[in-house]
Amino acid sequence: MELKAITTPKKIEILKAMGIESVEDVLVHYPFRYENHERKPIEDWKIGEKVFTSGVICSSARVIRLGGKKSMTRFSMMIDEEEFLCSIFNRPWTNIFPVGKTMTISGVYQGSNKITLTNINSLPIDDQLGLQPVYSTTQSLSQKDWIKLIDKALEVYLDKIEERIPEEYRLKYRLLSRKEALYYIHKPKTHHALVQALRTLKYEEFLIFQCCMQIERSENMKNQGVGKEFLNDDVYELARNLSFELTEDQKKCIDEILSDLHASTCMMRLLQGDVGCGKTLVAAFVAYGCVCAHKQVAFMAPTEILAKQHASSLSKVYEGFGVRLKLYCSSLKKNEKEQILKELKEGQIDILVGTHALFQDDVYYADLGLVITDEQHRFGVEQRRKLLNKGKKVDMLLMSATPIPRTLASSIYGDLDVSTIREYPKGRNITQTYYIASKSMKPILKDVLLKIHEGEQCYVVCPSIEENEDYKMSSVISIYEGMCSVLKDYHIGLLHGQMKSEEKDEVMGRFLSHELDILVATSVIEVGVDVKDANIMVIYDAHRFGLSQIHQLRGRVGRGKRQGICYLLSDTKDEESIARLKKLEACHDGFELSMYDLQMRGPGDILGKRQSGLPSFILGDLIQDSNILNRARDDAMEIVKKIEDYPNLKKICEKYTLENKYLD
Repeated sequence: MELKAITTPKKIEILKAMGIESVEDVLVHYPFRYENHERKPIEDWKIGEKVFTSGVICSSARVIRLGGKKSMTRFSMMIDEEEFLCSIFNRPWTNIFPVGKTMTISGVYQGSNKITLTNINSLPIDDQLGLQPVYSTTQSLSQKDWIKLIDKALEVYLDKIEERIPEEYRLKYRLLSRKEALYYIHKPKTHHALVQALRTLKYEEFLIFQCCMQIERSENMKNQGVGKEFLNDDVYELARNLSFELTEDQKKCIDEILSDLHASTCMMRLLQGDVGCGKTLVAAFVAYGCVCAHKQVAFMAPTEILAKQHASSLSKVYEGFGVRLKLYCSSLKKNEKEQILKELKEGQIDILVGTHALFQDDVYYADLGLVITDEQHRFGVEQRRKLLNKGKKVDMLLMSATPIPRTLASSIYGDLDVSTIREYPKGRNITQTYYIASKSMKPILKDVLLKIHEGEQCYVVCPSIEENEDYKMSSVISIYEGMCSVLKDYHIGLLHGQMKSEEKDEVMGRFLSHELDILVATSVIEVGVDVKDANIMVIYDAHRFGLSQIHQLRGRVGRGKRQGICYLLSDTKDEESIARLKKLEACHDGFELSMYDLQMRGPGDILGKRQSGLPSFILGDLIQDSNILNRARDDAMEIVKKIEDYPNLKKICEKYTLENKYLD
């Protein structure tokens, strides 16, 4: 149903800017918390506690200006025959507080008959007792606006809501209907009704996600053919080119993936492991297996400079084995591109390394057999599917440096098998990490500059690109400008996500060739090249990042023979944030940090942003609701086998898959 059924054209514009396109979208703008409005007698009020009551305004309101746009309005209220001084911030309109008006208020009791108000309205208090929803708001849409929108949406749309959960599963788990669940999550009559609504909507959310995953998996399974023929012993001959031994985890993962290549069904496998654990080397062995079967390999990286690094490192592994490897990226000259495409189509190239250019329409493979994508969450389902459609029985290997326990991985990556590397190669340095209770580099600047004088390079990472009035964060531009003005004898570069790809590659190339001493950047470097001399990292406002993101960032230093050092700068006073940063000092296990991060921050923030590689759910929590998630996975496996029997669920899954709501 269109939004015009419940609101005005002006508010429709605001809602659409928020990504809310329909009345149903309004109903899934769930409250982010609930307040239990209970009217206590005045004698039970305690200083610092919230109070909810009503009274009569008994003095004229007075506005006190606090500077800028800030203000405080004060007036007196008679509550149960006692007079209280009430203060409310940033409501500088005396006409809305007329003397003699009965008002309902909520706020914090300060003692001495003083209350700091958080809300005030003229609705009867009896209509507001019990659980009351609180919605996230914008400057343009207040709490009151949202309540009106929800009320109108429930009025016009409630009877049109279609069931999504199949009846047999709803009865099995004693869930509410979707109609009841959506009503009670906004209008909970009791705590029990709210719990039941949440339970129902979480299961529904997980079930749709799992069905999308299983549908995707079943589609991939249809792409069958003849298994690839090669000898595993021939693949392991590559080890002759290594100056070290493969770890047991690397061997186990290679064996798992080679077994998939031999099978007649298409492989869809995720290879996960910490930064620096040797995933790329596993991919090199697997790709060689495909080459031994006389099939082509497409190796896709998220950035051109990383693609160049992969091409270089793979060439060293394949030296002397006759593998025909080429790099294909946008910076190549037109005649070079044309020559590569010609050789690829004629079967003269075994492995093609590049960026998203590998799946463009004018790229034809003679016999594509395997697609490998590094940092899998950077590529959407449609991009991956385009590559798979460029051959017959094309196997897919996705790699991710966001490691999570296998049981959880199998639930959230429902369309993939999972291989995990937990061991580090022998001799791999662990980056020393230090939490510095400071907003600036002053306490560590001498140490950093001394290291630079000894020939090392330094990353300086900032949480934002530009200054933001709402969030006091160190911006990459202000830090860069400040360092340039103070450290005039040093070569300093700037890198952030709003720069063009060519600009980013040029700056990163200069850092790689040691033309720059210091690179001031945002978290775009978390997926980056190996810079052997970059052994120092300074992270500003470290409490603004997720633990897994910091762990990935610090994995960029210490990639050579020298010790890596990471300084976490933060002046936060929040004890929980400080505890998280100290956790990084003591813990270097990406799996442990990932789980700790999930428990503390939630899945949408595992890397501080949505492209974390994990799905972001509206209500469901991957840790707390893991039982519901696992049940939904098992049920989805049953349902997808007979999806035609559940037309409503099939329709919504097709819609979500089309939008890549979960799969990207």
